[in-house]
Amino acid sequence: MNNNQKDRFQTAWKQLTRFFQNEKTQKNARVTYQVIWNLTLILIIVGVLGFSFAGGVGAGYFAALVNNEPVRSKDDLKKDIYNYEETSEVYFADKVYLGKLKSDLDREEVSIDKVSDHLKNAVIATEDEYFYEHDGVVPKAILRAVYQEFTNASVQSGGSTLTQQLIKNQVLTNEVSFDRKAKEILLALRVEKFFEKEEILETYLNVSTLGRNSSGRNIAGVESAAEGIFGVKAKDLTLPQSAFIAGLPQSPFGYTPYTQQGKLKDNQEPGINRMKTVLKRMYSNGYITKEQYDKAIAYDITKDFIGKKALPSEKYPWLTYEIEKRSIEILSVSLAKEDGYEEKDLKNDDLKNQYLELADRKLRQNGYQIYTTVNKKIYDKMQEVTKNYPNFGYDKAGEPVEAGAILIENKTGKIISFVGGRDFKREQTNHATASLRSNGSTMKPLLVYGPGIELGKISPGSVSANVPISIPAGSMWHPGNYGGGSYTGVTTAREALKNSYNIPAALFYMKIINQRPASYLEKMGFTTVTKEDYSHPSMSLGALDKGVTVEENVNAFGTFANSGEFIDAYMIDKIVSKDGEVIYEHKVKPVEVFSPQTAYLTLDMMRDVVNSGTAASVRNRLAFSSDWAGKTGTSQNYWDAWFVATNPNVSFGTWMGYDTPKSLQGTYNGLEYNKRNIYYWADLINAAYKVDPKLIDPDKRFEMPGGIVSRSFCGVSGLLPSSACQKAGLVKSDLFIAKYAPSRADNSFIDGQYVSVGSKRYAALPQTPSEFTSGGFMLNPASFEDIGLKYVDDPGSLIPGGEKWGNVVGTKATLNDNGKAPNALSITVSNNKISWGLHPEGDVVGYRVYKNGRKVASINSGGNLVYTAGSGGSYYVTAVDIVGKESAPSQHVEIGAKKTSAKAEAKDKDNKSKDSTKNKDNIANEKTDTEEKKPDSKEENVTAEKDKDTNNTDKEDTGKDTNIDKETDQNTDQNTDQNKDTDKAEEEEEE
Repeated sequence: MNNNQKDRFQTAWKQLTRFFQNEKTQKNARVTYQVIWNLTLILIIVGVLGFSFAGGVGAGYFAALVNNEPVRSKDDLKKDIYNYEETSEVYFADKVYLGKLKSDLDREEVSIDKVSDHLKNAVIATEDEYFYEHDGVVPKAILRAVYQEFTNASVQSGGSTLTQQLIKNQVLTNEVSFDRKAKEILLALRVEKFFEKEEILETYLNVSTLGRNSSGRNIAGVESAAEGIFGVKAKDLTLPQSAFIAGLPQSPFGYTPYTQQGKLKDNQEPGINRMKTVLKRMYSNGYITKEQYDKAIAYDITKDFIGKKALPSEKYPWLTYEIEKRSIEILSVSLAKEDGYEEKDLKNDDLKNQYLELADRKLRQNGYQIYTTVNKKIYDKMQEVTKNYPNFGYDKAGEPVEAGAILIENKTGKIISFVGGRDFKREQTNHATASLRSNGSTMKPLLVYGPGIELGKISPGSVSANVPISIPAGSMWHPGNYGGGSYTGVTTAREALKNSYNIPAALFYMKIINQRPASYLEKMGFTTVTKEDYSHPSMSLGALDKGVTVEENVNAFGTFANSGEFIDAYMIDKIVSKDGEVIYEHKVKPVEVFSPQTAYLTLDMMRDVVNSGTAASVRNRLAFSSDWAGKTGTSQNYWDAWFVATNPNVSFGTWMGYDTPKSLQGTYNGLEYNKRNIYYWADLINAAYKVDPKLIDPDKRFEMPGGIVSRSFCGVSGLLPSSACQKAGLVKSDLFIAKYAPSRADNSFIDGQYVSVGSKRYAALPQTPSEFTSGGFMLNPASFEDIGLKYVDDPGSLIPGGEKWGNVVGTKATLNDNGKAPNALSITVSNNKISWGLHPEGDVVGYRVYKNGRKVASINSGGNLVYTAGSGGSYYVTAVDIVGKESAPSQHVEIGAKKTSAKAEAKDKDNKSKDSTKNKDNIANEKTDTEEKKPDSKEENVTAEKDKDTNNTDKEDTGKDTNIDKETDQNTDQNTDQNKDTDKAEEEEEE
């Protein structure tokens, strides 16, 4: 500063000093001060009053906003806060974990002590750094948010604490309004008052939406996120993993690493960057050290992402869908009862659908634990067998042969395992529990033999016709046996079931149809029996109106193993809420269907099916020995193949068929359809046996209860055998319920004569030549009434030929004369053997062989139509009918003839002319010729089954003519041997 400037400054200072020292100035200053001070006081007072007024207005506004919000108690708040969806879990038998049921949101609850500290810290650092300090709200953050809202600031910062977010997600809505915000603040304050910080944090961790898992499902809650993203439990999460999950709530589907299909996204940068932000905040807030931060930032989190994981519904599709369906049905009934309805009320479709929908929603949201009866190891093995079984058969019209199977524990009804089909992706129908099909001959023990025995109308030794029949049923019904044959005349119930004869089953059923045997099916769990099923005779062979499932069919067989009690099969053992409350537990409710005696006798008959009947081939396929009793079955047109069997522990059955019914008949890999199904049954049960031998192969056998006796009976009537029945060799024995054992003696037999035509026998007429008749036992017509005679097409077919039946024939089995003599035969010669075929006219009962004009043999129509000539001569044969009329000679044949002169030929021609004339005389005088033979007659009566009483006459005649003796003896031996071979073949065929 120079001298001039200094002088000017000093001059100015002196002037200023004089101004303030001036009295007038000082007076003015005092007045001004007073004014400013008063104004300041006034402004302060006005400010305070204004602020108070504004606060009052604000408070009043806040009160108005929450005016309609109820004052919630702690219990109310707890109910609302903890009311979050949680996926239901499913377990195999013995609490073996299966997985979670399919739902829109996958959530699994976890307690705070089972969550990683890193994750808890990461969430607090990211979402609410003052969590442990505030009382539910942070005023500064709220004012900032309000200011930004009023000023429409470009940057909007959230003002919500974790507590407020919890209220928004669980109690209120996501609506953006002052009204919702005011309620949120109020409720947050109340939550903080009632609940500990750890409780609030735990709930928040369980409700947060966290994107998708490796199955593509939406997930919520940190436990589901830890398992679904990294394949670990929430307690085992690392620091980088915790930071990744903690960053997801801001944009769950933007940061999630998985697509909706469960595949990893190509671009993982958004999620990784968010993870780094979380780590930075954790470091800034002192939750991790610099070293931890640097290490976590550098970590490649993508290597921790697990690959696509199949859902239970993908790995076990039939099983999970079956569990869902049954669980929903159970819950719907439970919910209806809670609302005051009874189960019968749910027959109303609208009401039923309403509760089914409600049950479905609760099942997917309420976190139930569902415990089933299905054995995981057995189930897995059965699916493996089905996948690899090579003998199902050919595809037809683009459809493969499908299969269904089910294994049920008898005493409890537990469904141990099942096979729903071969390929769920191709066909979702559960062929074990939902597909309705005709059950063929597996119906017989359930509807015919079991009920028949129970009603006292049938016993294992009961006798029935087994020949073509006609039953009026609207139009005439003509049931046939398998393959159109296997006719045995008459048979017992045991033999009929063992060999699966249809005709006896139909006739037995007609004896009880008026007693409504179909009601027994309903007692045994058949849910599809219609009104019409009660009256159709074809029901006896499995021709249901709607069909039956494999489950219901197999379940019914368990009734016999349970001594006549039906125990309904079930799969859902128990349903438990997430709070541990058992809301459903299955209880066994036996239904009395048959007496123990009936059950045992039916089982004993079905044992024969497995041991030596239509299912005998299964024995060589089994890896173990057990007391099995079962039944095979084939439906109409070979559409369905069945085999169902039961032992003292389990019942098991298999079915094969096309979804669109087509014939299974024909061989595949050298096996007919019935064996393909039986072998499949054996492979499945062998697989189950390897897993649990004690369950599948119990040490015990079916035990015979008291009240059962063994009795002999006559094989043609079922009554106590008479001496005539014993002489006929037709006595059999079997088991009976004591009160229904035969008590009346058989009176079926009377003496009589019969003729044989082919394999059939008919009563002889008075005019029938005795040379063609045999003495035997005739059955009274009355004895045939009880075995179905009125439905039999041809009574003569009831008593077949062969050693088995000896000399027995029905009296109603008669041949009618056609009114004319038979036409001449045509014969052939080979190696001195003359042969011919059975005469086409049905009334022919025998044939006469002539040599050089003399009769040398009589052969009945039931024998071998061959005659062996022992020496040279001219032969011809005639046919004789039931009333004795004889045909003209067949052509003449020469046996052993030598060349002769013209003179000799002329003489022979003259002899033939005389033979022809003589034959006419024979026709006119046949009765005399056949009944009044001379002692030196050279005729021999050759029959296939001649009575032994003719032996002496044969010897006497043989002594008269050596040549004839040689011829006829040779022929007799030949016929007898051939007949024995025929009988043996018949027996082998029956076996």
